[in-house]
Amino acid sequence: MSSLRLDLQFFAEEKTEKATPRKRQEVRQKGQVAKSADVNTAIVLLLVFVILLFSGELYKEAFLRLFRNSLQHYMLEDVTVSSIQELFFSILKNLAGIMAPIFLVALAGAFLGNFLQVGFLFTAEPLQMKLSKLDPIQGFKRMLSLRSIVELLKSILKIAIVGFVTFFVLWLKLDQILLLTTKSLETTLSSLASLAVRMGLYASAALLFLAFLDYLYQRFDFEKNIRMSKQEVKDEFKKTEGDPLIKSKIKQKQREMAMKRMMQEVPKADVVITNPTHYAVALKYEDGKMDAPVVVAKGVDHLALKIKQLAKEHDVVTIENRPLARALYSQTEIGDVIPEPFFKAVAEILAYVYRLKRKI
Repeated sequence: MSSLRLDLQFFAEEKTEKATPRKRQEVRQKGQVAKSADVNTAIVLLLVFVILLFSGELYKEAFLRLFRNSLQHYMLEDVTVSSIQELFFSILKNLAGIMAPIFLVALAGAFLGNFLQVGFLFTAEPLQMKLSKLDPIQGFKRMLSLRSIVELLKSILKIAIVGFVTFFVLWLKLDQILLLTTKSLETTLSSLASLAVRMGLYASAALLFLAFLDYLYQRFDFEKNIRMSKQEVKDEFKKTEGDPLIKSKIKQKQREMAMKRMMQEVPKADVVITNPTHYAVALKYEDGKMDAPVVVAKGVDHLALKIKQLAKEHDVVTIENRPLARALYSQTEIGDVIPEPFFKAVAEILAYVYRLKRKI
């Protein structure tokens, strides 16, 4: 008897929907963003070589001064423990002063590269210790994954293009390089330094172009990885906006409470103006406390019938006035003062009601 094997992944819902803003915020807080490390590297290299291009003479003089002092002063001092320590810290201090501007420019370039890609983001989530990262099986899978193969191809492409660019620069300057054997040592060193900076600038520009393409790929891959299924979008909507069923029940409960409060106001009304079978509007007026009569309840059809029944039970006068009842219903809400155009008609009705109550 053969057994039937089912792949549960076949039933998994395909993730075809773009990530919602909430999902994007969640993955961003975890440090998962569209980012290319090559952009940082390219910007740092480009800025460093630009600094060397414009301040090469200053660095040349600084290094020559350091060598001159070493040969003219340091070599003539007595060799003792204190003199060696003093010599070491002096050279270290001079080197730090020379390299500090380049280090600061490289640091600024790294911050700039990150900011251009992901903006301001600080999270310690990627630094947390996770035992899953130590799993050799998962690590082996990552090594043989499609992403690792793509990264390998990208690295080979970068090496090839940067190598071609530097070789092309050397090829263009080949005649000048061959003539350096006839030049003085100072001229040779200056020419080689200038050539190295030029090669660095061209290589950095090529790497920056490749980094831009890599960033587009990383962005595409990131968007693909954070896609959501339709069910996940629905579940997230329920979390953020609330379950539609629960929201409808809440609204129904609110309507019931509002209806109950409104019906409690009907016995306190002075008059209910009706369109016999369709509309009913209950008005209340307190002399000295209100500027004009206020609508305390209104309804149509079944609700109008309930208002009229409740008014009858509590001896609230009901007056039939079809156009006035329809107009008040359509132009006022519960708690509103009646509009000024209705003052005269309502005043006449209230006067009649007051006269009727005095007779009673």
